[in-house]
Amino acid sequence: MEDHDTGAGASAVGMSGVSPTESAGPAAGRFSRHAGAHARHADNQGENQKGKTRKRRKRRRGRKVFARDENGAIPLSAPAASHPPQPAAATPQPPVSSVPRRPQQELPVFAALDLGTNNCRLLVAVPSRHGQFRVIDAFSRIVRLGEGLSANGRLGQAAMDRAVEALKICGDKLRNRKIRKARLIATEACRSAENGVEFLDRVEREAGLKLEIIDRQTEARLAVSGCGSLVERDTRGVVLFDIGGGSSEIALIDLTRGQRSPRLANHIVSWTSLPVGVVSLAERFGGRTVTRETFFAMVDDVAARLKAFDGRDRLAHVLASPNFHLLGTSGTVTTLAGVHLDLERYDRRRVDGLWMDRTSVDRMIEKLIGWDFQQRVANPCIGADRADLVLAGCAILEAIRAVWPSERLRVADRGLREGILSELMADDGVWRHDGRRA
Repeated sequence: MEDHDTGAGASAVGMSGVSPTESAGPAAGRFSRHAGAHARHADNQGENQKGKTRKRRKRRRGRKVFARDENGAIPLSAPAASHPPQPAAATPQPPVSSVPRRPQQELPVFAALDLGTNNCRLLVAVPSRHGQFRVIDAFSRIVRLGEGLSANGRLGQAAMDRAVEALKICGDKLRNRKIRKARLIATEACRSAENGVEFLDRVEREAGLKLEIIDRQTEARLAVSGCGSLVERDTRGVVLFDIGGGSSEIALIDLTRGQRSPRLANHIVSWTSLPVGVVSLAERFGGRTVTRETFFAMVDDVAARLKAFDGRDRLAHVLASPNFHLLGTSGTVTTLAGVHLDLERYDRRRVDGLWMDRTSVDRMIEKLIGWDFQQRVANPCIGADRADLVLAGCAILEAIRAVWPSERLRVADRGLREGILSELMADDGVWRHDGRRA
């Protein structure tokens, strides 16, 4: 079961895209230059050498094997020699440039892994412009680790098996790169399960990864850190929410006080973590067959939890401002955006950073309530993996919108992993204040 997270395959707001040559690294670049030089050399040979040269060139190219990954061609085996032997009749050619090439400075590589109640996600990136980074590898899979957790308080065997298999892939990706710093986190499913720690011991044994269970405050802060570039300079206040599989984090961000910090998380004035997410809510109320009455019962359940949030009024002074908005980072809002755009297949480049007005959100939620399970499955932005969860997510979203009404919702296809990477790079000092890398 693959998530529709496209990772390195698409550009994100505040981050640059990655081309196949860039993702393959300096080795791929050298291979491309050598191949071009040899091809030009062969073109200068006599007519009686054309057939032999073509065969030799094919053999030389065959020495380097490529595999297709998310980012393009990645070399698996090195050529036998940096400069393959020339044909016997070849006349030595002058170098393409008499100025020796300076080796490209190797950029430090950082990694972030997020094992949630529903998804297992990995990002690997290198720093680029100040405050930004370029993704060079990514992985995302729906594993439903929290399946059945709300009923019995424990992680199920099948769910743990799925997660371990996904984490093995992540482990291989990490071991194949020289990682300067990484942070591997687990959230609500492992946080609340009786056997959560036991499961992470198994992950360490079988996948070779040591994950940390983060608390809810840290989870909320990381979600905010990952979305900093989506909050524009004239913004006065934001309610950022992350609707997860087993919990939902909400952070109130006040930008009217003092000078704006480069770290958006420094402006959090209140936050909460609701112990309810799309998986847990759908398991309690049903996700396949959702009547209108069932939907609004889910909304009421979440609304009751929000009433207990003491800091909910900390942005009352900016709610009426046109420079206040909601910012959602979750599968729920990205799915709504995809349906709103009527995409034939999910496209992160079109979804991440998208603005939706109140009327558009109302219309999309109403449309989904009116669809049966098979209609939801048939939509390319929902599919079988999300069809039984999307209405539970919409119910959480409706409860949030009732407390913090806004004319605008911004959609973020990013979150914890991006927040981890931003904090790791900032703490490591890879960016200077003048925009140059450290």
